[in-house]
Amino acid sequence: MVKGRQDVSRRRTPGLKLVLLLCGIGLSFLHTARPGAAGVDVRAEFDKKFDFGKVRTWAWNPAGAGEVKMARTPDDDQEVVRKRAAPIIKESVAAELASRKLQLSDANPDLRLTYYLLLTIGTSAQTLGQFLPPVAEWGLPPFTPQTQSLTVAERGSLVLDLSSDGRVVWRGIAQAKIKWEDDSARREALLREAVRDLLKRFPPRG
Repeated sequence: MVKGRQDVSRRRTPGLKLVLLLCGIGLSFLHTARPGAAGVDVRAEFDKKFDFGKVRTWAWNPAGAGEVKMARTPDDDQEVVRKRAAPIIKESVAAELASRKLQLSDANPDLRLTYYLLLTIGTSAQTLGQFLPPVAEWGLPPFTPQTQSLTVAERGSLVLDLSSDGRVVWRGIAQAKIKWEDDSARREALLREAVRDLLKRFPPRG
C-alpha cells in the first residue's frame, strides 16, 4: 500500500470514437475532464514521497512485461490477444520513455514497468475495487485500497505501473468502450494513443 497523498491528472483528447475513462484508486484530488467529443480520457496517480527527479533508467518487469486479463466470455483466449497487443504496447512505451531521456537498462534500473490489458463486459454498476487492486481477482499489485463505483460496459482498460523496490509509485489507467474485433490498424492506433497520453503524465509534476 502506498502511503501519502497522491496527485491525479486527467485529460480528454478529441478525435477518437471510443471514450477512455481512467479509473484511479484512492485519489486525493479528482480533476473533472473537459466535456466534448468522444476521445481519450486518461488519469494517473503517484506517490508524492518518491523522488522522480532521480529516475534515469527503467526496465520491464523481469517476471513478465505484462498481462492480459479477460472476463467477457468462456471462449476468450488471452494468449491470442496478448500476442497482438504486447508488441504494440512495448514498442510504444519504449519510444515514449526514450523521448523523456530515460534509458532502458536491466542493470539495477530505477523503475520497473508492468502493463495490464483488462477486457471485461457488463452493464451494471460495479465497484472499482472489483477490477483494480488491491483485489486479487485481476492479480494487480496494490496501490491504495479505496473503493469507488463505475458503470461497466464492454471495455478495454490499459494499466501502466512503474515500481521501485517492488512498490508501485506511479500508475496510469485508461479505460475504453472498445471492441477487440475491430480491424488491426484501429486497435494499434488506439493502444498507441493510450500509451502516449498516459506517459505524457510521466514524470509527474507535483
